[in-house]
Amino acid sequence: MKNTDSAGSKGYDPGKKVSGIKRHIAVDSQGLPHAIRVTTAGVTDRAGALAMFEERRADLSRVRNVLVDGGYSGKPFAAEVQGLLGASVEVAKRNALHTFVVLPKRWVVERSFAWLEKCRRLWKNCEGKLNTSLQMVVLAFAVLILKRL
Repeated sequence: MKNTDSAGSKGYDPGKKVSGIKRHIAVDSQGLPHAIRVTTAGVTDRAGALAMFEERRADLSRVRNVLVDGGYSGKPFAAEVQGLLGASVEVAKRNALHTFVVLPKRWVVERSFAWLEKCRRLWKNCEGKLNTSLQMVVLAFAVLILKRL
């Protein structure tokens, strides 16, 4: 997420060329969150995901398979996830032809991020602290779940 001028925590992701924060979420097959972590954009995706898994290890103890995109591929990441959660890692790779193809498993988490972006306060990062950004994400998911009841 891009920062506004008032945002306190700033990091820079050279791959995406964005100054801001990253939201790492672990969702189930329905797109509902089981673990959330907010970091500055300077933290790599793998490091953020591993920190989230370590922080929420007890809540994720029943997970047996973690589906990730190509940015998380590699044996070191898979070994860390196996050590933390006892789960295997499955990489959902894009089509090699660089054409648009819907990958249903991969769209579950993208749909969850889209739900978050419908919240006006989460469209850009304007919070002074990372914990406030995290609580806004939790609140947005709570509202989403309550609307479904």
